[in-house]
Amino acid sequence: MASATATGKLSREEFRRQKELDAARKAGTAPAALDEEGKPINPHIPQYISQVPWYLDSGGPTLAHQRRHEEKPKDSLDNWYDRGARAGPAAKKYRKGACENCGALTHKKQDCLERPRKKGAKYTNRDIAPDEVIQDVAVGYDAKRDRWNGYDAAEYKKIYEEYNALEAARQKLREEEIDKQTTTDLAAVRKVAKAGKEKGDYDFGSSDEEDEDEEKYADAADAVGQKVDTKTRITVRNLRIREDTAKYLLNLDPSSAYYDPKTRSMRDAPIKHISPEEAKFAGENFTRHTGEAPEMQNLQLFAWQSQNHGSEVHLNANPTAGELLHKEYKKKKEELKGTTKSSILSKYGGEQYLETAPKELLQGQTEEYVEYSRTGQVVKGRERAKARSKYAEDVYINNHTAVWGSWFDPSTGQWGFACCHSTIHASYCTGEAGIEAARASSAQTLLASSSSSSMPPPASTQPLAESSSSTAAAREEEDERKRRAERLFSKERVGEGEVRLDREKLARAIQEERKRKTRGEEDDERAGKKKRPGAETAEVTEEQLEAYRMTRKMTEDPMANYVDTEL
Repeated sequence: MASATATGKLSREEFRRQKELDAARKAGTAPAALDEEGKPINPHIPQYISQVPWYLDSGGPTLAHQRRHEEKPKDSLDNWYDRGARAGPAAKKYRKGACENCGALTHKKQDCLERPRKKGAKYTNRDIAPDEVIQDVAVGYDAKRDRWNGYDAAEYKKIYEEYNALEAARQKLREEEIDKQTTTDLAAVRKVAKAGKEKGDYDFGSSDEEDEDEEKYADAADAVGQKVDTKTRITVRNLRIREDTAKYLLNLDPSSAYYDPKTRSMRDAPIKHISPEEAKFAGENFTRHTGEAPEMQNLQLFAWQSQNHGSEVHLNANPTAGELLHKEYKKKKEELKGTTKSSILSKYGGEQYLETAPKELLQGQTEEYVEYSRTGQVVKGRERAKARSKYAEDVYINNHTAVWGSWFDPSTGQWGFACCHSTIHASYCTGEAGIEAARASSAQTLLASSSSSSMPPPASTQPLAESSSSTAAAREEEDERKRRAERLFSKERVGEGEVRLDREKLARAIQEERKRKTRGEEDDERAGKKKRPGAETAEVTEEQLEAYRMTRKMTEDPMANYVDTEL
């Protein structure tokens, strides 16, 4: 009951007394409860109706929360500011505190909506604007959020009338142009029709009438999958053609291409292992980049770029003009590219380098047969020519017979010419005299270094015969070193060219090689044992090299470990 709405928690005794009182009121033995206005409350009202919510609890029994309260009168949506209302005539002189620009007292200079004057009303006392009417319009919730509140349709009437006047003038100009054209065209048509009648050809217009009839019925027909309103020319696309298979039914695998039900699109191909050309549906991305879609994208891009450069090209408003301009642009671009290329070639040359062989022949196969030995030497056929670099090769300067870098001086660590042993790059060739001078200078350098270390007697005290003998010994040592280097770096040394082997020496070398491998000298050397004296300086003969080749294991040979067990 309403009495149960009292705040606070009742004790057990109070709750029992409250229940007895409610029962007595329902039986009619006790008077009914009264609300704040003194009206009795029906005791048979359910508790969920008579109980007051916690945020409206007044502390006593009441039914005010169930009664309809009188609503305050809402502000009308038509209440709005009176635009441009002025408070009486304008003042004659500038008043203190008024706007410095127009002279009105109801706003400041920073809030003035009039055009800024060169000299304000504060300084000229002329053309003082009247004061505005400050209005306080009570705007309700709906009026405050109405976007058309305060809109005056009479203001738009001027724009509407101006537009109609311009459209009427354009229509009149079009009619005048059509009249000028049709006067000449009608005369020509009448001449043709008169000539046809004289010849007896009366059926020249039947095909045109049939075409008009077909077009008339075709306009009224609905296209497949579309709902066309022929009167308003509005086309509404249906969901899909009922004969088509839905995209999400092409592959029922849940991990296949994603299908967007909102836009009914599937970007990827639902079946991956089928090529896009053979698939029934290859995805929206494939369709977007095939057919005329790329050309349409290029046209749209051209239209946007033209608009940025100030040209009035709109693909939707005038697609034909846009396509013609795009074709003209591409043609001019190709012409400009050709003229630029020809001007560069005429100025700098090099047209012969642009004429290359077709791509099919650049890396094509040939019928040239080349056979190589195990050591890499050509046995049959012609060896492939080595590719030459773009730099000039074998060009000798300043009367030299060798190129720069063909000789290395170990004493100074510099490179030079092998023909004159000169280490100066732009020097003139001196031939054998230069070689002798270089040797003498190197010998002097060695003597000076040795004399500084061991302090020998000065060179002036040595007899002339000893110096000449030392020079001859140095020359013989240099020749022997050169012959040894030629043998080391000759083709015979690496197994090429004409090699003559002694059979007895070869047999002995094979036996020694086998013994060495059985002793395991290679493993000993890897383990870090002491090498034989003179092993580093010993010269390898051709027989020893051939014995090593004949006895080494060919790990890449698939038949190396083959053993015939049938014999």
